[in-house]
Amino acid sequence: MTQPLLIIAAGGTGGHMFPAQALAEAMLRRGWRVRLSTDARGARYTGGFPHTTEIVEVQSATFARGGILSKLLVGPRVAMGVLSSAWAMWRDRPAAVVGFGGYPSIPALGAAWLLKLPRMIHEQNGILGKVNTLFAPRVACVACGVWPTELPEGAQGIHTGNPVRRAVLERGGASYIAPGDYPMSVLVMGGSQGARILSDVVPAAMAMLPEEIRRYVRVHHQARPEDHDRVTAFYAEHGIEAEVQPFFQDVPRRMAEAQLVICRAGASSIADLTVIGRPSILIPFAAAAGDHQTANARGLVEAGAAILIPEGMLTPESLADQAATILGHPEGAQMMARAALSAGAPDATERLVSLVEELAGRTENT
Repeated sequence: MTQPLLIIAAGGTGGHMFPAQALAEAMLRRGWRVRLSTDARGARYTGGFPHTTEIVEVQSATFARGGILSKLLVGPRVAMGVLSSAWAMWRDRPAAVVGFGGYPSIPALGAAWLLKLPRMIHEQNGILGKVNTLFAPRVACVACGVWPTELPEGAQGIHTGNPVRRAVLERGGASYIAPGDYPMSVLVMGGSQGARILSDVVPAAMAMLPEEIRRYVRVHHQARPEDHDRVTAFYAEHGIEAEVQPFFQDVPRRMAEAQLVICRAGASSIADLTVIGRPSILIPFAAAAGDHQTANARGLVEAGAAILIPEGMLTPESLADQAATILGHPEGAQMMARAALSAGAPDATERLVSLVEELAGRTENT
């Protein structure tokens, strides 16, 4: 029997690629062929995908980057990407096409729409991105990672939660060691776009912690390469044990070992926090489209699992105060960890798989 083919279309950020990877892992285990359609930027995030995933780079473009010439070429590049994807789909006839957002998902979703193939999208955030807003009324359904999600007229939303990678699921509900008079791990993650301000503020905040807390803190700080040396030097000068890296390949392990996570409110980070179950201080990225990171954080904050500090109010003093509140109160930190678990959807991948298999049983979408 021929294996059904699933085409996953995802853009070049971890927020799009990590849930796409989770779906790829699950569908491959169920005997499907999986092809990832992305661009060169997205291909950098494919190292964690199963080796049996077919990786196809397609032409796409965005008006958000480049000069006048680049912007003039956006239309032709996108059109070429759609046509090449349509030819490949006409030849291979995928059973379903699932988009995860980002401009690199346009060619595959556009081709699926032209050929009237079964198609759907997954939106990680509480507010749709531009590409998903465009396609939401043109697909069978929108699988929503955050609920409620603001949807355009004509779009059907179904709450699935945000799928997480197998490495996260393997640490789901890992025992939480509450803060105390022993080494305490603080994990700091800024995301691909929002790391600079955390590198500016977090080290100073850690240095301001009360001595009875600070002497036990061990920081794992994800910083941009250009900030690495100054951040490392600051921690060393203030006697704080710290590991500073541009990217942690083992975030699930580090998160499971952490007493506190300080991070942006990207959808993948929120999902990981709720599956593993850790207290957090969330600083939504102010420049995020539609302020969607604040919407992402709302559920955790309302559940009592996280403290939100708006970027405009983030100072070393405000962050130190909140971090001390968590690290200085073991029972409260334990309650936050349990609350994070209560806000999660560890079966999000299974919900999404069910939608894909249901979608594949349809012969045509409008």
